[in-house]
Amino acid sequence: MSAAESIAQFRSEVGAAVTRASRAAAEAGAANGALRKRTKDLADRAKSRQLSVDAHAATSPDLRGSATGFRADRGLPVEHLPEAADLLKPPPVVPEPLPKPTTLGSAAVAGPSGQLPHVSDDDEDFSQSRILY
Repeated sequence: MSAAESIAQFRSEVGAAVTRASRAAAEAGAANGALRKRTKDLADRAKSRQLSVDAHAATSPDLRGSATGFRADRGLPVEHLPEAADLLKPPPVVPEPLPKPTTLGSAAVAGPSGQLPHVSDDDEDFSQSRILY
């Protein structure tokens, strides 16, 4: 085999290897992207407490510690989440505040006779009893 044939064969094999490597990298990148998306969706659902207990098994504390250590050792961000039991229980019920009754103007006070002035729905009532008391 001549030198030119050897170089051509070498270039052909290198080109095929680069093509295979590019395909493998693209497939791995797609699989990694899909896994990251599923993980992010699951974390978002856990934060918003939309997970059901029977559908997802909690990660063991040992495995969580190992994963946290792995990420911290490599300088990767570590998101601190509550324990699985806290995430899977229903959120606490927060009672809605009662609306305060709206009153227009100031409250009437009893006059010298001890009686409250007559209350009417008329906003433009400027009678003496309303003004004086």
